[in-house]
Amino acid sequence: MTKQYNTESLDEGKKRFTSSTFRIIPLGGQEEVGRNMTVFEYENDIVIVDMGIQFPEEDMPGIDYIIPNINYLKDKLKKIKAVVFTHGHLDHIGAAPILLEKLGYPLVISREFTIALIKRKMEEYKKGSASRLKTIQIKPNLKEKISLGQLKLDFFDVEHSTIDSVGIIISSPVATAIHMGDWTLGMDSSGRKLSYNFLSKLNKPTILMIESLGAVNRQPLVTEKDMWKNIKTIIDEAPGRIIIATFSTQVKRIREILNYAQEIGKKVAIDGYSMRMILEIAKKLGYIRVGKETLIDIRKIDDYPPNKIVIICTGTQGEPKAVLSRIVADNHNYVKLRKTDTILFSSSIIPGNERTIQSLKDGLYRKCDNVIHNEIMNIHVSGHTNVEGIQEVTRQIKPTYVLPVYANHYFLKEAKKIIKEIGFPENNIFVLDNGQIINFNKTNTPIIEKEKADTNYIFIDGLRIGDVGEIVLRDRQMLAKDGMFVIVVVVDKQTGKVKGSPDIISRGFVYLRESKELLKDTRKRVVEIVHRATDSGGAVNWSYIKDEIRNKIGQFFYIRTQRRPMILPVVIEV
Repeated sequence: MTKQYNTESLDEGKKRFTSSTFRIIPLGGQEEVGRNMTVFEYENDIVIVDMGIQFPEEDMPGIDYIIPNINYLKDKLKKIKAVVFTHGHLDHIGAAPILLEKLGYPLVISREFTIALIKRKMEEYKKGSASRLKTIQIKPNLKEKISLGQLKLDFFDVEHSTIDSVGIIISSPVATAIHMGDWTLGMDSSGRKLSYNFLSKLNKPTILMIESLGAVNRQPLVTEKDMWKNIKTIIDEAPGRIIIATFSTQVKRIREILNYAQEIGKKVAIDGYSMRMILEIAKKLGYIRVGKETLIDIRKIDDYPPNKIVIICTGTQGEPKAVLSRIVADNHNYVKLRKTDTILFSSSIIPGNERTIQSLKDGLYRKCDNVIHNEIMNIHVSGHTNVEGIQEVTRQIKPTYVLPVYANHYFLKEAKKIIKEIGFPENNIFVLDNGQIINFNKTNTPIIEKEKADTNYIFIDGLRIGDVGEIVLRDRQMLAKDGMFVIVVVVDKQTGKVKGSPDIISRGFVYLRESKELLKDTRKRVVEIVHRATDSGGAVNWSYIKDEIRNKIGQFFYIRTQRRPMILPVVIEV
């Protein structure tokens, strides 16, 4: 039965605020999958949740990743009381090494495993930086209540696809935010189904910030029981080697595979830099315990019968340098695919990676007869819930307001629709863009400010931060689309006449040997442009001549080819 919510009417929304407000400002994660970062502000106190990276789109050539823009915080550094991390995935911690340094190393609050990952990332970015980090580690019983000025923090367990995931309660004097992080409806550490009914008792108004990647999934969720039954059957019955590709942060899954392999006498090799690094941290912290006789070096896999070998590796998203892609391309030093190998994709598809993953699967199917993924058999449990889960948690928590978060805009709009389906007032659901600032207080309608925080992309390219802007990216896009055309003109300083024939270099535009007529006409037009500009006998404006060559030749090329290469004129006086 549809439940009706008794929440304050928003028809009174014309009122002006008469007291301090609790402000929520998403700096990323509202229009993409990744770059997650949200600012919570009350008077002189700021708490930040997550600092994630976003992976580049297809139209961002040469970009390694994108980080949140922190211009909004530049003049508020003294207000920042802490940064809280919900869990250790890169779309939540990947920008931490860069941004924590830029913000003066504020206090970091998270669970043990997440803090260990952040410190490792910081040391990789800048040696010695992890020693500057001040941390509060949230213990497993989640009993801490942390006061940060007028903001109070509490924590609660959430189930996700990596260990030590938490939800956060941020209480201010006028409103309470409940941030779920990434989550699914799962079990707690003792095997009981997680319930969030206790969150309905928090001081009102409450704002539920609910991750929304599952808002278009109306299928029942795969259960852990079904997944493990299938994976164990495959491990038992596979005729040859088993190669299991999964996310490196799937510590629980890797642990279970290691334990089962040890139980039945199989050997496991781990490969992939991030997976080896995370396994090392998990072993050090005691999350994984496995005998030395079970875990072997990838270089020794041929020392054992094929049906005794399990390989766990990275590369489920088709990343070019990841292990599975190198195996498919025959570029792996120790693993050469065999027809008898069994490949398991124990992972989901991250939105935006569909074409890359399909290409990877095609390559695997050409070389191996046993490729298994979730479309064939349930061998992966998602860390994200479905429509039913989003609706159920909203019913349990009974918030005053809902803010769908951490997904592309269309997921957020779909989340709004499905939350409306259970009788929640539409006017109490806010779909924000990156940078929008929403204000809450006890009595008045939330107000979205007209001014937005700066959330322009900050691109990371190699070791440089932010020096690739929109202009540089546009140049790269042009080069990728239509190529480059360089025209070198040697001009006699005394006469202003072109000496010889202009030299031409073409990259990605036309093949010179097959375009002789086009090149002949181009040279002729370049000479005419130079002579027309130098015939007056006055002072020569070479910048003007270069612009004329660029514009006139650009028009000529478009008429002849319907393409617009980047044209670089070089004029040399002799």
